Amino acid sequence: MDKHQGFFNAVHYGAVGDGATKNTESFAKAIEAIQAAGGGTLFVPAGTYLTGAIHLVSNMTLHLDAGAKLLFVSDLDEYPTVKTRWSGYECYGYSPCIYGYELSNVAITGRGTIDGNGSWWWNGYFDCKKGERQQTERERGFAELNSKLYQEVKSNIVEWESQFLRPALVQLMHCDNVLLQGVTHQNSPFWNTHLVYCQNVTIHSVTFNSPENAPNTDGLDIDSCANVRVSDCHFHVGDDCIVIKSGIDEDGRRIGKPSENIAITNCTMLKGHGGVVLGSETAGGLRNIVISNCIFIGTERGIRMKSNRARGGIIEDIRVSNILMQEVLCPFTINMFYRYGVDPANEALASETPQPITECTPAFRNIYLSDITARGTRASAGFLYGLPEQPIEDVVLDNVTIEMTTNPDEQGGEPDMVRDVLNMAGEGMFAKYVKACEFRNVRIETRQGPALTLEAYEDVLLEGVRMRTVHPNTPVIDKR
Repeated sequence: MDKHQGFFNAVHYGAVGDGATKNTESFAKAIEAIQAAGGGTLFVPAGTYLTGAIHLVSNMTLHLDAGAKLLFVSDLDEYPTVKTRWSGYECYGYSPCIYGYELSNVAITGRGTIDGNGSWWWNGYFDCKKGERQQTERERGFAELNSKLYQEVKSNIVEWESQFLRPALVQLMHCDNVLLQGVTHQNSPFWNTHLVYCQNVTIHSVTFNSPENAPNTDGLDIDSCANVRVSDCHFHVGDDCIVIKSGIDEDGRRIGKPSENIAITNCTMLKGHGGVVLGSETAGGLRNIVISNCIFIGTERGIRMKSNRARGGIIEDIRVSNILMQEVLCPFTINMFYRYGVDPANEALASETPQPITECTPAFRNIYLSDITARGTRASAGFLYGLPEQPIEDVVLDNVTIEMTTNPDEQGGEPDMVRDVLNMAGEGMFAKYVKACEFRNVRIETRQGPALTLEAYEDVLLEGVRMRTVHPNTPVIDKR
């Protein structure tokens, strides 16, 4: 122990920051000492520390000094089998790089870096996608441990059949009183920072980085958690930046734990499939979520909500305000036909024919979006696509300005991933299967087409929906 009570310097337990020495055992010894002392701070000084998985304990702070880097090894044996939640399923898989289970009073702080050495894992994913990766003995073991799910779940998730369950960079499960502050989290094998069944969480001034082409490298996933505050964070990742989830399909409904009481503010998002995303794992429900004072530059979507007929769950009481976006593909989407992570043989998931409403049917309602400005938008000004049997309800857009790109060469893309590929470029807002929605003081400037297209709608209020530049022979509002 250091001379200060409760302060444990990793170097005193044998850790060497030369970038070559493996420090897994040294970190484990230091954490054992912290646990024996009833808590304390594991201090990691400047240097690069190669290590396998690190498992935290209660009443512990992991503090990375400026210039300190944890670099995780490319060796499957260094990631023991643990209980996890992977893509919404409770199962067993490789340990996250930093993992905590059933802890209280746990923190990761400092000005250092946690680096997951993700390229090694990403290559495995690409090999799975090409059908070229052989299942390991560990992964056959996962299939046996997860046998019920493995046999019953039919999914188009790339790694599910092989059980090559890439771990998160940081995962905390069933933890209370969590603080993440100041550290850079980068190059995650899978999702970057994954909080599951956690209570009373503060995430402040954290940077989340991954290359744009790194698969499934969400920045921050808040999964069936309550009372979460996220502020002053920066994201540049290969998938969605902030994601709020609550379990997938039947397994998520079995647990039935919502994500609720979540505040996100003062964050910047530079690249990512979505800025702040709700879903697609919505089985336990999402509610009481506030998003404010954020900037999205170059994310594919801004505010993104997605689910489908297998997911279920109620998504309600969402408020989004004071948002600035530039060069996004689509500023906001609500998509109830999301096509990934589904059984490709289930034709009902993509059918335009109304289906019976069951526990599998998701619901989006009571969503308020105000004071939003988006410029240089590339595909569509907005995309609301409900279900014929369960329309999107009570969405309000108030004081919203969206200017589409004027670049005639812009090819656009998919506003969101629906049943079939639907590409748009420089077009207005599209809303289908919506009910009791309001568009107030909404200005949309398109490169082509109307500002707003409504199809299969009911009880929609239009007040101050306008364009400054109206195209010849094109209505401002197209009602179908």
